[in-house]
Amino acid sequence: MKKRIEELVHENIRQMKPYVPGLQPQGDGWIKLNTNELPFPPPPSVGEAISAEMERLARYPNPTSAPLREAIAGIHGIEASQVIIGNGSDDILNLLARAFGGFGRTTSETFPSYSLYPVVTAIAGGSIESIPFGEDFSLPVEALLDKPSDLLFLTCPNAPTGVRFPLKDLRALAEGLDGLLVIDEAYVEFATSSALPLLRDFENVVLTRTFSKAYGLAGLRVGYAMAASPVIEILDRIRDSYNVNRLSQAGALAALAAQPVYDEYVWKIQATRQQVHDFLVTKEWDIYPSEANFLFAEPVSSEGERGPEVAADLYQWLEQRKILVRTFPKHPLTASRLRISIGSSSEMDRFMKEITTWQKGA
Repeated sequence: MKKRIEELVHENIRQMKPYVPGLQPQGDGWIKLNTNELPFPPPPSVGEAISAEMERLARYPNPTSAPLREAIAGIHGIEASQVIIGNGSDDILNLLARAFGGFGRTTSETFPSYSLYPVVTAIAGGSIESIPFGEDFSLPVEALLDKPSDLLFLTCPNAPTGVRFPLKDLRALAEGLDGLLVIDEAYVEFATSSALPLLRDFENVVLTRTFSKAYGLAGLRVGYAMAASPVIEILDRIRDSYNVNRLSQAGALAALAAQPVYDEYVWKIQATRQQVHDFLVTKEWDIYPSEANFLFAEPVSSEGERGPEVAADLYQWLEQRKILVRTFPKHPLTASRLRISIGSSSEMDRFMKEITTWQKGA
C-alpha cells in the first residue's frame, strides 16, 4: 500500500505552522492599516524604469542583481561584496536559516517578534528558542547571551511594538554572541538611527532591509542584507540563480535614485504618526514609543476598560466600517493591543474620527 502524502513529507514540515499574512480585503473602500504598507504611490520614474524593461522579459535578469548591489553599497559606504539582494527580505531570512540554522543548530529570537522567524527555522529543519521581552520591551541582553545561539533573529525597530533598541545594547549582544546576529531593519527608515556602524566591527552581524515599507514597493518583492563578505558569499551559494526578477531590480534601482521623494514620504509618516499618537494619548490609550510606521496601542473603552476583549471588540467595530488594523491575541503582552499602520492624513483622520465615535459608546 502506498504511503499517504502526509507520510512522505519531512517531519519538520508536517509539524510546522505556516506564516499567516495580514488580511488583504477584496473590493473598494477599505482603509488598510494592518500590513504596514506605504500609503503613497511610487514616483513616476519608478514606473518608467519598470516599463522600460518590459521588452526585455524574454531575457533572464542579472543573476546577482549586481547594479542594485553596487548602488546599495555606495549609499551605505560598504563594498558590493557585502550586499545580497533577495525576493523580499523574507527570502534573505530564509537563506540565513538554511545556511546558519536548521538541523542540529540552535536558533533564537526575541518574543513577541516577527512571526516568520519560527517558520523559516522550521523549514530549515530546526527549532527556535524564544526569549521573552518584559513589559517595557527593553532588549534582554543578558537573557539572550545566557542562551547560546548559532543564529539569533532580532527586529529593530521591534515588531509589533515599534520600539528601537539602543545601539549600545545591540553592540553588547554582538560582542557576547558566538553565533550570527541578524538585525532585521525592515522599519529603519522611520527610525532615528541604524545598527549600520556594527558592520565595521563585527563579522557576525547581518542587517536585513526591505523595499516594501519606506519605499512602497511591497508588490515588487525586493529586500537585501548587508554583512561581512564571507557571510554574503555563503548566502550566494544557496540562493536561487535568478532570485530577483528584471522588473523588480529596475524598480528598486529607480527608487534609490528618487530618494528625495521617499524622504518626504517618510517625513509625512513620522509627522502623522506623532499626530495619531498624541490623539490616542488624549483618549488615555497606552502606547509604546514607536520608531516604525505603526503604533502599538492599548485601547480604552467608553467605560474605562482595557484588555483583550476591548481590543477584540474595537477590531471588529473598525472592520465593520472597512478599517483594518492588526491584532495579536495569543500572547499576554500583545493580546490587549492593536497594531495600527500609519496611513495617509485622510485615512488617519477617518480612523481618529471612528475612534472618537467608538469611545463615546456609539
